[in-house]
Amino acid sequence: MPGGGVLYPQMFFPLLVLFWSQWRTRGLIPCVEVIPGSIYRCMELNLSGIPPGIPNTTENLDLSFNLLKNLTFNYFSLVPALRFLDLTRCGIQRIEDNAFMGLYNLSVLILTANPIQFLGPRAFHDLMSLQKLIAVETNISRLDSLPIGHLTALQELNLSNNHINSLRLPEYFSQLIALRFMSFQSNKISAISAGDLDGFQSRNLTLVLSKNIIKYIELNSFSGVYFQELSLRGCFETSAHMQTSLQNLSGLHANRLVLGAYRNADRLEDFSKDHLDGLCHMCLQEIALVQISSLYRTDSLSDCLNNIHSVRLVNTDIEQVSPFPENSSIHHLEINNCRLRGVPAESLSSLKELRVLRITKSGRFLTRFAEDFNGPPNLEILDLSENSLVVSFAWSSLMEGLPNLKHLNLSFNSKITFPPECSGVSKLEYLDLRHTNLGNTGALPSFLCLGNLVYLDISHTRIHIVTECSFCGLDNLRVLKMAGNTFEGHELAGNFKNLTKLHILDISSCQVKHVTPVALAHLRDLRELNISHNNLLSLDAEFFMHLRALTTLDLHSNQLATLTEQVLENLPTSLKYLDLSWNLFDCSCVHLVFLRWTKKQKDLLQHVRYMVCHSPVDLKDTHLINFDLSYCQVSKTTVAVSVTTFLVLVLFVVLVYKYYFYLYYMVVLLSRDQVSTEKENIYDAFVIYSSEDQEWVTRELEETLEVGVPRFRLCLYYRDFVPGVSIITNIIKEGFQSSRKVIAVVSPHFLESRWCNFELEVAQSWQLLDSKASLVLVVLEGVDNAVVRQKLGLFRYLRRNTYLVWRDRELNRHMFLRQLKSALLEGKTWTEEELKLMLTN
Repeated sequence: MPGGGVLYPQMFFPLLVLFWSQWRTRGLIPCVEVIPGSIYRCMELNLSGIPPGIPNTTENLDLSFNLLKNLTFNYFSLVPALRFLDLTRCGIQRIEDNAFMGLYNLSVLILTANPIQFLGPRAFHDLMSLQKLIAVETNISRLDSLPIGHLTALQELNLSNNHINSLRLPEYFSQLIALRFMSFQSNKISAISAGDLDGFQSRNLTLVLSKNIIKYIELNSFSGVYFQELSLRGCFETSAHMQTSLQNLSGLHANRLVLGAYRNADRLEDFSKDHLDGLCHMCLQEIALVQISSLYRTDSLSDCLNNIHSVRLVNTDIEQVSPFPENSSIHHLEINNCRLRGVPAESLSSLKELRVLRITKSGRFLTRFAEDFNGPPNLEILDLSENSLVVSFAWSSLMEGLPNLKHLNLSFNSKITFPPECSGVSKLEYLDLRHTNLGNTGALPSFLCLGNLVYLDISHTRIHIVTECSFCGLDNLRVLKMAGNTFEGHELAGNFKNLTKLHILDISSCQVKHVTPVALAHLRDLRELNISHNNLLSLDAEFFMHLRALTTLDLHSNQLATLTEQVLENLPTSLKYLDLSWNLFDCSCVHLVFLRWTKKQKDLLQHVRYMVCHSPVDLKDTHLINFDLSYCQVSKTTVAVSVTTFLVLVLFVVLVYKYYFYLYYMVVLLSRDQVSTEKENIYDAFVIYSSEDQEWVTRELEETLEVGVPRFRLCLYYRDFVPGVSIITNIIKEGFQSSRKVIAVVSPHFLESRWCNFELEVAQSWQLLDSKASLVLVVLEGVDNAVVRQKLGLFRYLRRNTYLVWRDRELNRHMFLRQLKSALLEGKTWTEEELKLMLTN
């Protein structure tokens, strides 16, 4: 009976064939596989059809810049799951009936820059889900030749840069009920007649007619059509043509009307006030005048603009703003990229309904802002960004001149300072000062009267935070962005203690090296913290103690080597996003807890591909997510062997240290045959004795044996040992190896001496190994027999061998000396000089 997990031969072969076919097919695909089985990029491969190997699950296919030429019946049958298809510049000339057959899910089709000469009446059949059709520069000249009446899901149709000369829409356009955007930019439409747009009755449509040279618009041509936006930029050769056309747009309903020219095209000249009078007969929410020259003063504009809710003047030459009538309905005024030198507060003060004022991107021109600014009384949003303002703002004056101001944008200006003096509480809720030099802000409290402020951006404003009261007064602040500034001592201390309601804090690129435990202690509601691009080396264990609501933490591009176990334990449970990429991680095994944690946090950690080891060197650039934990895990056998080896080595060292003399002696014994002939018969006897018995040895041995007849030569350590050589070397080489006999003088001092006991043990072993060697023991008077018994080796030797006993009496001394000389004479060879000396005596 088959068991689970068993692979039988009859199953193995088909699987092998399937694997081989898939591998071979994938190897044949010339395209870039962006997402396997889903997205493929096949640009500029000189393809003439669908490349082999593209899986039938592909949803996104880019075939641009190839040579397809003709799209025939069921051309895309191999990729029925397509949702996005790009056929830009494929040289397509013919699209035959049912070329896109079966592509029921296709939502985006791009046919840009193909010289299409033939479109079959059923060319786009089956594209019932198509939402976006881009046919820019496709040689289309007539709308009725475009077979798209059945594409009821179509939302965007872009037919720019074609040869269409009439805007009259075919009847089938009434079926395109989802259509919201249509572009005929850069075609050949020169006239618009009544009835051309009947297919778009009551639609909220964006229609782009820019860059068509329109010479005539029939009255009521746009009547009954509701546009989200109508763009007529670059459509009129002269201001007179524009004036006539606008008068005939009477009855137009549009949320936004865009008029003007383009930067690289001839702009309208001799602009006068009556050119825009036709706007009075339209229902508009917003008018945008773009790239109109000769417009130096706002009083050159038609009074009809005062009936429009929003007015945008973009890329004009306006140098002066004239007073507006008090009954103006303008709520939103934008003057973008103009030549104003100062903010025209007095001229705008008459706009009682003005809520939003944007004067931006004036570059080096706009530098002044009146300190006693007294502007529109109901102004709520003031945007003066991207200018060159150099001004000192007094909050009290600003509150008096703009009492209802809630949103102030002064970003990307030259230099702005805020005196600390303040009275009252401003209604300001949003303040953007990024990339503007803020002078002394940071050394003094500058926001004391902004108690209602919710959003503050002071990023890259050259602030150096010195005082802990830099943000005093901002008790309701929810968002603080201050990237690119610095803190005193490169340390976060108690700078944010009063920002108890803060939700988002960005202190990236602030050169911070350390965050004290109390720095964030009061930010209990903090949700997002960005502290990236700093110089943090480590995190304090109490870093997260009070951040229990934190969901996003960005620590990338610091110098963190690891997160300690205590820091990991203190991470908020609410945390959903943690970025630790581009740090200097130490992948040593001492950080195994952190390394193991990273492998378990794939959902929490962001940009894990940039979390790599910085050290040790052999692991540099290893991805933490791929770190092999077994590198730090040693098997029990390896541990046992290592411990055993270590203990053996320790034991060996201890034994070597303790028995160094004996080991050295063993080495000498093993090599004695090589040196015995060189040292033979230098001494008659090597005397072993304690230094305490030096007097006795001199008197009883040295003076009697070396002076009398026969004369014997003794080896005495104090006299015959070679200076500068170790004691053990002298004992072995100068003592035992150079002497025929060994005399051991056993005394109470001898028994207590470690060296004497070692020499006696060596002498006994020497006697066993060398048959010619002999040991003569001399026991002095007064030696305690009980002590001798404790010396087991000596006691046994005395029991088994004859020894001499010296007593301090004349007769005993005479017998001792006669017996000692007899022992020394045994085996002695006489030299010629010694024989002559004996005969003479």
